[in-house]
Amino acid sequence: MKSNKLCAAMRRSWLLSVLGISVVPVALAQAENEEDTLALDDVKVTARKTVESVQDVPIAVTSFSREDLQDAQADNLDSLNGAVPNMNLVQGRGSASSANIYIRGIGQPDALQTFDPGVGVYVDGVYLSRIQGALMSLHDVERIEVLRGPQGTLYGKNTIGGAVNVVTRRPDGESAGEVQLLAGDYGKLATNFYYKGAITDRTSASVSALYRMDNGFVTDRVTGQHYNDRDNTSVRFLLHSDINDRLSWDFSLDYTDQENALTLGRQEAPLIALDFADLTSPVLLGLPPTGEYDFRGRSSFSNDENQELKHLGASFTIDYIINDHWQFKSITAHRDLESDSFIDIDASAFELGDVFVGVDQQQFSQEFQWLFDNGEGFNAVIGAYYLQEDVPSHQEAYADDFLRFDGIPLDFLRTIDDDLETTSYALFAQGNWQLNDVWGVTAGIRYSKDDKDYARTTSTFSQLGPFLEGTFAFADSDSWDSVTPMVSVDYQLSDDSMLYASVAKGFKSGGFNGRANGAADVSSFKPETVWTYEIGGKSQFLDNRMRLNYAVFTSDYEDFQARVAEDISSFPVINAAELDISGAELELTWLLSASTSVYSSLGYLNSDYKKFFDFRQPDQDRSDDIPPFSPEWTFRIGMNHVFYLDSGAMIRFGVNGNYTDDMHLSVDNQAVLTQDDYWVFNAYAVYDFANPAWSLSIGGKNLTDEVYKVDAQEFSSVGNIQTAYYGDPRTWYAALNYRF
Repeated sequence: MKSNKLCAAMRRSWLLSVLGISVVPVALAQAENEEDTLALDDVKVTARKTVESVQDVPIAVTSFSREDLQDAQADNLDSLNGAVPNMNLVQGRGSASSANIYIRGIGQPDALQTFDPGVGVYVDGVYLSRIQGALMSLHDVERIEVLRGPQGTLYGKNTIGGAVNVVTRRPDGESAGEVQLLAGDYGKLATNFYYKGAITDRTSASVSALYRMDNGFVTDRVTGQHYNDRDNTSVRFLLHSDINDRLSWDFSLDYTDQENALTLGRQEAPLIALDFADLTSPVLLGLPPTGEYDFRGRSSFSNDENQELKHLGASFTIDYIINDHWQFKSITAHRDLESDSFIDIDASAFELGDVFVGVDQQQFSQEFQWLFDNGEGFNAVIGAYYLQEDVPSHQEAYADDFLRFDGIPLDFLRTIDDDLETTSYALFAQGNWQLNDVWGVTAGIRYSKDDKDYARTTSTFSQLGPFLEGTFAFADSDSWDSVTPMVSVDYQLSDDSMLYASVAKGFKSGGFNGRANGAADVSSFKPETVWTYEIGGKSQFLDNRMRLNYAVFTSDYEDFQARVAEDISSFPVINAAELDISGAELELTWLLSASTSVYSSLGYLNSDYKKFFDFRQPDQDRSDDIPPFSPEWTFRIGMNHVFYLDSGAMIRFGVNGNYTDDMHLSVDNQAVLTQDDYWVFNAYAVYDFANPAWSLSIGGKNLTDEVYKVDAQEFSSVGNIQTAYYGDPRTWYAALNYRF
């Protein structure tokens, strides 16, 4: 009986660490004192390029541990949608591999390579320059840090909305591993494997692998063919070596292979064709489905066209302790992304907006960091950054049902071959001063420059010959630079409470119109910039059993890059708008007991156009329009609880609900591309056997089977295309885990 009590106490200690709770060792033998020693764990982050407590960082940052991600049933990056206040993170429109990320109303949903992301995604310090390929699996992730607000000083361009830091599991010389087998509805099958161990006294390695497949949750209502499936293989290999007490290095190699069916949306508006014999009377092709979406649809693609992605990355990191005050770090990385995707933009059996997009992206980056700490309240990071990216692509657009002459459909094909080359440079520095016991100051500055060269050739082919056929080519180059400073002041109210105020600038690079089909469309667009002013606080109460972090902010956002539709072949990109964005955020974690924790977050966002100039309607005031992907309220609440069994086993379970307010999914605020407010509820349960090597888990997402839109395609000038993409319906899984 004593052994059972000791086992249960040890498992309680393990559980508490999973929940982010610290217990002193005496609690293992004296469970009655456990409540007195219960406290939230000190969460460490690297938001400022050095390891710090999240409660000491004057930045709005949310951190998820590996256990947090498991309990959230987070298999892909978009599983974090709803978990961070004022963040919208969903699968990108029509793509199985793109991540549409908005933080505080700022982002970029278009995967076209001439657009840069609005939120930076980093894996082990390496920047991913495309939103395509960013919807990564999370099977081998140690933690994720979401930094809200512009991070222009330490992270640079294209972090105008914020940054998402993904930190993978690192080998540490100890031997351990785990295997999971998982099955669920929609034919879901998955297995993942992880192992770490020592190779020599100073070198260790880890390897992880994932294979996941399902049948997809969208079905062709006529043929029964499945869409929106997942067929994903991912592997990662890491080496860590301590050459001596001062010098260490890490080598990482990762590879992802996806072979998915089409990602099909739903037609939300009547589709039309144009007849050259009578341009004043568009031809009605088909009305949209009525009623609630039933995850059934049609596509004009019928020859097993799919979406394939191969994503390879390698990085080499060196850490060298120069002396007691200085440390040097180098991050060298190369990434290669190949994607061949068919996309049925109109989501119908008609050939109106059907495209093929093939991309072969390569990027090389080098970052140097010099970190200084005088041991007397001052530390700093000084760095230099270089990025070289080449993104050639081949695209085809099929529209045999769109153009007609006297009722007869005309074959139409447009091919596009283009290439974008980008060279980025940056120098940055940031220092943190602890002036005395209560006051601290942080100041930083970064200079960034982008040089871009773009070349494009467009050819059209049709039965009408010279009337619709032709080739258009152009080449252009431009460069943009920006200085992005930040300053923050923090005040320590007590050992457990801190206030801060900050001002920071963000910069998103300019670019070229990647949809230019004629001389009138050839143009470059300017960078976006934002100044954000923020006041926040971080506090712990009840002997560190409750954590409350909060922030209020206002942002001045200029030169918003908007892709609009002018006519059937013109899709200009304009710096259309200036925005005023303000809001507030709150995050709460509370340990009610050694068995129960609750958590909640609240986001408020007021995003308005200060002005919106639309050359298509120069006399119309569009300042009353609402920016896309900017819900006014986001809210999350959840709990975790554990039951201890006499056998030494235990049962853990958790439930959470995520609320998202009304929001528009298109720049032009199309009524049918608007999502009303909705709730999504999720739950999980885990049975941990008395043998700690084994556990059995079950879980479900979207338990109420809510039907809701997450993204949209809006090409209303081409056949009145307005297509919505929906979140997953209710899903469930069961998994067996073995740790060794």
